[in-house]
Amino acid sequence: DMTRTVAVGYVSDEMTAVYGTVLRAQRSALKTLKPGADCAAADAAAREIISKAGFGEFFSHGAGHGVGLEIHEAPSLSPASKETLSEGDTVTVEPGIYIPGRFGVRIEDMAVITDTGHENLTRSLKELIIL
Repeated sequence: DMTRTVAVGYVSDEMTAVYGTVLRAQRSALKTLKPGADCAAADAAAREIISKAGFGEFFSHGAGHGVGLEIHEAPSLSPASKETLSEGDTVTVEPGIYIPGRFGVRIEDMAVITDTGHENLTRSLKELIIL
């Protein structure tokens, strides 16, 4: 489960700034992933960056979810989550900013929790793709 954002043609300064905000938010959330980590804290790490940049109202979902037999399952990286991460959990980290009627940006990676932290399973580059 992964997402990259692709722009066609012109990319405004605002779009570039939003992309950078989402990328910083994702990197911040990824840094929290380790056994025993609070799932709500992973969401908060991403949400704080997006909110401080002035886009909090446009981040309308949790920062990630578990992946296993189902594409969306526990644990949930969301503000209300009471779960903690365990070694072997596989989760996505997918913050996004979606400005209605204009554009949206999401960067999603999948990571497995290891005994020492996590391994990012997504190998795709994270630069904004412009066609």
